[in-house]
Amino acid sequence: MTIYQFLRLFVLWACLPHFCCPELTFRRTPGIQQMPAESRAPRSDGKILHRQKRGWMWNQFFLLEEYTGSDYQYVGKLHSDQDKGDGSLKYILSGDGAGTLFIIDEKTGDIHATRRIDREEKAFYTLRAQAINRRTLRPVEPESEFVIKIHDINDNEPTFPEEIYTASVPEMSVVGTSVVQVTATDADDPSYGNSARVIYSILQGQPYFSVEPETGIIRTALPNMNRENKEQYQVVIQAKDMGGQMGGLSGTTTVNITLTDVNDNPPRFPQNTIHLRVLESSPVGTAVGSVKATDADTGKNAEVDYRIIDGDGTDMFDIITEKDTQEGIITVKKPLDYENRRLYTLKVEAENTHVDPRFYYLGPFKDTTIVKISIEDVDEPPVFSRSSYLFEVHEDIEVGTIIGTVMARDPDSTSSPIRFTLDRHTDLDRIFNIHSGNGSLYTSKPLDRELSQWHNLTVIAAEINNPKETTRVSVFVRILDVNDNAPQFAVFYDTFVCENARPGQLIQTISAVDKDDPLGGQKFFFSLAAVNPNFTVQDNEDNTARILTRKNGFNRHEISTYLLPVVISDNDYPIQSSTGTLTIRVCACDSQGNMQSCSAEALLLPAGLSTGALIAILLCIIILLVVLFAALKRQRKKEPLILSKEDIRDNIVSYNDEGGGEEDTQAFDIGTLRNPAAIEEKKLRRDIIPETLFIPRRTPTAPDNTDVRDFINERLKEHDLDPTAPPYDSLATYAYEGNDSVAESLSSLESGTTEGDQNYDYLREWGPRFNKLAEMYGGGESDKDA
Repeated sequence: MTIYQFLRLFVLWACLPHFCCPELTFRRTPGIQQMPAESRAPRSDGKILHRQKRGWMWNQFFLLEEYTGSDYQYVGKLHSDQDKGDGSLKYILSGDGAGTLFIIDEKTGDIHATRRIDREEKAFYTLRAQAINRRTLRPVEPESEFVIKIHDINDNEPTFPEEIYTASVPEMSVVGTSVVQVTATDADDPSYGNSARVIYSILQGQPYFSVEPETGIIRTALPNMNRENKEQYQVVIQAKDMGGQMGGLSGTTTVNITLTDVNDNPPRFPQNTIHLRVLESSPVGTAVGSVKATDADTGKNAEVDYRIIDGDGTDMFDIITEKDTQEGIITVKKPLDYENRRLYTLKVEAENTHVDPRFYYLGPFKDTTIVKISIEDVDEPPVFSRSSYLFEVHEDIEVGTIIGTVMARDPDSTSSPIRFTLDRHTDLDRIFNIHSGNGSLYTSKPLDRELSQWHNLTVIAAEINNPKETTRVSVFVRILDVNDNAPQFAVFYDTFVCENARPGQLIQTISAVDKDDPLGGQKFFFSLAAVNPNFTVQDNEDNTARILTRKNGFNRHEISTYLLPVVISDNDYPIQSSTGTLTIRVCACDSQGNMQSCSAEALLLPAGLSTGALIAILLCIIILLVVLFAALKRQRKKEPLILSKEDIRDNIVSYNDEGGGEEDTQAFDIGTLRNPAAIEEKKLRRDIIPETLFIPRRTPTAPDNTDVRDFINERLKEHDLDPTAPPYDSLATYAYEGNDSVAESLSSLESGTTEGDQNYDYLREWGPRFNKLAEMYGGGESDKDA
């Protein structure tokens, strides 16, 4: 075969149609690509074979969702190379949304979308196109199928399937321990751009926890988190699309994380030595007393096993662990003999039953105490109705309330009466007392469960006829809790707020503690004592609360410290509450909220007061004080206006006469100091209505006493001529004015009853003693000067 024949066969093979699975792809092209209308190939018989080729052309197959324009959105163009532009062809569109969502121009083949399209509802549309001859209605092109794909935009924020997650992690976990994984979904197209690429971050819960940005796994971020210090944590996780870049949409969820208990606390006895007493006649199995070791853990981690490990009474006594109360009950193992041995010593050990090997380094999970048991002699003593008594009483009972009664009898035939007493060695504080006749145990002091939950008492029964014959019985008094303590702040909070704080910004998370132990657990409520314009408290409803800001920005130059009273209430009955005050300092912070400075120096510098200026101000104040002190000292050197007691000019002479009053003539006759004319005139008080009208009794006029009158005249003359007399009216009482005084009364008490203006110019003629009155009432030059 020649080369020419081979090329001829190859061209023939290339022109023949090949049936395979073609994939119809649509691309945006800058223009319409022209394709040949037909191709020719020689047949085997030498004739030319004519084959028509399809000539569809369009230039757009992608549509952007959420189009907001006023006109229809242009989708693409359908065009056939058979179209000569004379309008003889008609384009027809069918398939998804044809005629409603997508419309086509029958003449030009332009396709438009009639409304906004949401990719999340439908991601692509499959349509079919056909071109027919408008006159013959015959197709000039075979029907073709194509796809319009909707391009995604970032119009959906990430969402979490749950608003609040609950998770737990063991306390004392190592850093990086996985707590829980949260996953947010985004309805946008994950294959187009970063609209559905979610990145996780933590908004609240640092520095205790962290979150992996890509997976959303929350892990511990601090080592050795102790449940006994804080059990509940609230973590807020944010999911943000666009790879976490600015402008992305975000959603949040809350994760409440609880630290579960592990056995990291050993049991501890509250006392090194415990004293108990038991009667020698106590039968085997009798409870002598109880011991208890406390454990800060809970549940099975707090379970304790008690055993006697040493002592001289290991064969006489046994100990039983009470699972419900976690107490060790010491019982009699063998019969006791007071004459043989009176005191036994036991070494009791308390050990955790479930020990975690990871925390062996915290120390041995066991503790020991010494129990000394005294044996009481029994020589035909009274016998109690029980081997021991257990009374339960609330701590809020009134003093004198009977909490229980012990009963004893004399086993002898004589049946001697019994007298009951309380062993004060078991009640050193004298909290209880007992009626000696009937054995009723009552309180003599208020009870407090928070100080002592159990009281191990010993009641003594003795025969009245033979007081030496006594019997002792143990009385265990269990104090039941009532809500009598108000909750307080758990710790001291050193709180600060940034000057650049925004409204709603968290500045402190607070919690509370309560000495009470209610059955349903503690429940605290937080609120403000009064409405505060600067801060607010938001109760987290998990025994914690958040302190949030209420205004935009603070200025430490104006106010450097705020006091915020917070009311903490519990949920038990009766409700107890207390008010704790938070001291909030205003500090300068950087853009990330890290405190930079809260010192007093930083407050003074911006105000523009240097150290030299402060010293100058202090010097000015000292100079003013010195000048004021000198002026006061100079004023004190003047003659005082109030003279000493020896100077009788301005004194009121007191006659301490308690005789018969004015009728008593045996005492000093005070009538000589009265104005005879004033005696005649008796005026009634105008502010009181007299009950009875009576005619005043006229008393005989006292004879004129020349000695008193001369004395008064001399004193008046001395006052008028004294240049050191005060320039104002002073009280110099001389009841004797003489007869027919020209000036009459100088008192101003009745001046309000006079009608019209009075002329007081005559006061200037009375000498220097009345100059001040002349200035006050004369209305002359002094008024003009004023």
